[in-house]
Amino acid sequence: MGFGFNLFVIFVVLPLSVILLSVWIFSKNKIFGKTLGFIWLGIVGLIIFSLTAQTLTAKKELKKKDYYGSYIIYRDFFPGKQANWQYENFRFEIKNDDKIYFYVTDKKKIVKTYSGTISTLSPYGSERLVIKMEQPTIHILKTNPTIYRSAWSFYLVFHSDKFNNMYFKKGTWKSINE
Repeated sequence: MGFGFNLFVIFVVLPLSVILLSVWIFSKNKIFGKTLGFIWLGIVGLIIFSLTAQTLTAKKELKKKDYYGSYIIYRDFFPGKQANWQYENFRFEIKNDDKIYFYVTDKKKIVKTYSGTISTLSPYGSERLVIKMEQPTIHILKTNPTIYRSAWSFYLVFHSDKFNNMYFKKGTWKSINE
């Protein structure tokens, strides 16, 4: 909980609880006990709700192993002909041995492969992907990706001189027509 909540509990709730408990003990009136119970049930409920909301909305902390896998174009952002064409022509894999293989494809068929290595750096907790490609490389992989995270997943955005931003997510390539 935050600093303000702690101050509120120490300077308002605890003194109020002591007063209500004292009045309840000396007067034997149940309304003071019920009021005290409702106050503490509300505080416990608020704490549980806050912790649950924080857990559900916290961004995923990425580690190097999270980047391993196959990536496909994320067609949900900008659906249409261009996204479908990119989906059928570009995908990549990051292997456990820190190798990256970027595939130029014609649907299922791999036409050309660009390879390189990956590493990560962790300036703020969540690890960032750093890609070093063998030269010459494809225009998509000239810079490192921007990583967007949610509570459950992440996607990578590469800047391409030809296509502007290209969105990739983890997934298995399947034909669009299936």
